[in-house]
Amino acid sequence: MASKMSISLPVTAEISRFKLPIGVRKRLAELLDRQDAGHPLSAAERREAEGLVELSEFLSLLRLRATRPDHDQAA
Repeated sequence: MASKMSISLPVTAEISRFKLPIGVRKRLAELLDRQDAGHPLSAAERREAEGLVELSEFLSLLRLRATRPDHDQAA
């Protein structure tokens, strides 16, 4: 059974510069392009792509939080 944990951390403006390294972005693009072209991914490749998408979305969320005017007071 999965459980959830919530952690509150201050978000600094420097986080707005965080992004996936170019090699990781290229790998994700490669996997997604192959899938979009109709070439099925192996189970391991699918897990890899899903993990990279989750990481990318997480970094995007952090960047968004860092650019909010009230980010220092986020609940």
